[in-house]
Amino acid sequence: MGARIARRHRRPAPSVESLPEGLAQPYHRFRSFLRVECGLLPNSVTAYSWDLLLLLADLAGEGVKELPGATPRKVAAHMASLKSERFMAGSSVTRHLASMRVFFRWALAGGLVSKDPTEILDRPTRWKRLPDVLSPKQIKGLIESALPQPGDEGPPLWLRDRLLLELLYSSGLRASEASGIGVADVLDGLGVLRITGKGNKQRLVPIGVPARQAVERYLADCRPLLARPDNRDKGRLLLSKHGRPLERVAVWQIVKRAARRAGLGDVHPHTLRHSFATHLLVGGADLRVVQELLGHADIGTTQIYTHVDRSRLKSVHQKHHPRP
Repeated sequence: MGARIARRHRRPAPSVESLPEGLAQPYHRFRSFLRVECGLLPNSVTAYSWDLLLLLADLAGEGVKELPGATPRKVAAHMASLKSERFMAGSSVTRHLASMRVFFRWALAGGLVSKDPTEILDRPTRWKRLPDVLSPKQIKGLIESALPQPGDEGPPLWLRDRLLLELLYSSGLRASEASGIGVADVLDGLGVLRITGKGNKQRLVPIGVPARQAVERYLADCRPLLARPDNRDKGRLLLSKHGRPLERVAVWQIVKRAARRAGLGDVHPHTLRHSFATHLLVGGADLRVVQELLGHADIGTTQIYTHVDRSRLKSVHQKHHPRP
């Protein structure tokens, strides 16, 4: 087995620079997704990237220039060549297929392909689970599921629920961050939110037009009916039906209820955050911008030396987010 591994490593390594642009771009964006949203260690990112590069190089050798050209037949031929030409052990082939499934799952969620070509291949017994991501169409259905329900009485809580869903996706917020937003944190004149994240660290994040409209309607037609004169709301934006700050567990319940109405599976607040980051990266947003929008403190040492001004954050958000 050692000899086989040695022979594999003596083969010329494929080069990203040799890939056509239509294959090189998904490669770079997938690496960014693994580093930023999944938070994988460098060794894991390298392993996934190597597997993907082998596939893309083989596809390019077959004349494929765009990712939709990765048909099941071509992917199957690539998998067969791993043993016959690269002398991979069975366990390595299984790991490689797992990497391909992760990649095409990401590509499918981002609209880069219409079908997963690995579905017809034998499923590996084990592979690392990565975040679930909704498509832009699924996000739209999830948000629009927040509507008045038959028999509803009292304040229109559906306006609050829709606002919550818009904020989670529009700005990529954690559940705790969304529940902690104060009315004063909505800097409407600037089109941004002031968010207090982990470690009480604050950041400013852009808020898309649909979310801003949801804020305006909620503040006009719902929140005044929820607020109490005893100031029990503590100045928070999102309130319960009893006028208290909306708790994190309630955020989860609202998201899951919306997912059921939209006919989706197991969706939780972080699913919207994962989708936010994935859609930005698939759309071509800069890695550093997404890092800052997410409020990740320890993505890489280069982040310490990088400063992205707020106008740049807003312009990139508006350019790449499906609901700017």
